[in-house]
Amino acid sequence: MAWSGYHVEKDELRSEIWSLLKQEKAAIRDPFGHIPNFVGAENAAQKLAELPIWREAKTIKCNPDSPQIPVRLQALKDGKRLYMAVPKLTNTRCFVELTAEILGENNVALEEGAIARQALKFGQLVSFAEMQPIDLVMVGCVAVTRNGGRTGKGAGFADLELAMLKSFGLIQSNTPIVTTTHPLQIVADSRLPMQAHDWSLNWIVTPFEVIETNSNYPRPTGLNWDSIRPEQYQKIPILRKLKEQFRE
Repeated sequence: MAWSGYHVEKDELRSEIWSLLKQEKAAIRDPFGHIPNFVGAENAAQKLAELPIWREAKTIKCNPDSPQIPVRLQALKDGKRLYMAVPKLTNTRCFVELTAEILGENNVALEEGAIARQALKFGQLVSFAEMQPIDLVMVGCVAVTRNGGRTGKGAGFADLELAMLKSFGLIQSNTPIVTTTHPLQIVADSRLPMQAHDWSLNWIVTPFEVIETNSNYPRPTGLNWDSIRPEQYQKIPILRKLKEQFRE
């Protein structure tokens, strides 16, 4: 059981969802402690690819987790530029840029390049200054609500990534934020409390349904230095650098 130690209700909800997915055999592997890889992830990615927000997007930011491999593969097949965060943001150049052209230059198949460890190996590490504006954001979730609430594994990396990208003008107040999940990961709105630094979802796509959340949660305007925990500064080098940069 994984506990973040910072929000008891969310910790309990994550544990409940992981248990339910395992019990119902809806997870590809043991889901505990992970963004769960779910049965039907490929179908959810196909449904996402049919949406206008996907077709119009040229540059996509996607999480590195296993259930979104089909999303990353679809982006590469569709000729889109893909940005994937370095796991745990351990590098000051904390995003990897990946395109079909980059993989082709390395003689790497798209199916292989869509796997996170291969993307890290063959993609190009980029700084914020080297990145293009992002048209669509894909995030991994453990639990979601139909009004746009979401929670990941509890470490807060997705929220930090989006806050940094917003601070650099790479995502805007209207940039769509999407996830693909199993239906069992959808919970009642009241079950998932959202905080000021949390980024909500505009779309939820399951293997069977497309949900436009029409979320009215206020979107963070950038990094909230007061909400960043001391250990995050210790573990994430770019945060220390950015704090110095933005507070000069």
